[in-house]
Amino acid sequence: MELIPSFSVDHTLIVPGIFISRQDRIGAETVTTYDVRLTRPNREPAIDTAAMHSLEHLIATFLRNDPQWKDEIIYWGPMGCLTGFYLILKGSRAPEEIFDLILRAFRSVDEAQVVPGAAEKNCGNYLMHNLAMAKWHAKAFVGYLEKNAGDPAIFAYPMTERLITDDGQHFFDS
Repeated sequence: MELIPSFSVDHTLIVPGIFISRQDRIGAETVTTYDVRLTRPNREPAIDTAAMHSLEHLIATFLRNDPQWKDEIIYWGPMGCLTGFYLILKGSRAPEEIFDLILRAFRSVDEAQVVPGAAEKNCGNYLMHNLAMAKWHAKAFVGYLEKNAGDPAIFAYPMTERLITDDGQHFFDS
């Protein structure tokens, strides 16, 4: 089975940031998937499930209500590894072009008094939320983004080169 492109990213070198994960054509439209990484994979603790769930609700609500961007938002959801989120947008923009949107979205978490949609009739696991920890993670990410805004490493994946032997075995060399 062919290895998918996202596994060619050297996860031992990823830093928190905003990266293009993939771009797809759907009809005449380009759709871009961004990796919004909050923690360093395999180097820092993953975000706890309840805080991740709350961040999902809070940021999705912000994005889908932002006057400038709401019509461009296709999806916001957590990564299975709990180190970040995927954002899917219509169009093709460099990560630097959505930096302000991501920064504003995470700043908005600090103002939240409740997690939107955290009721039994609105959420599949409404008891699994942690607003306080969501605020903590959001504040840490905002501080990191502000401190590193001029660092190109927060916008470009570190890549590995996939070596394939004559008999089809895959090896990675970082």
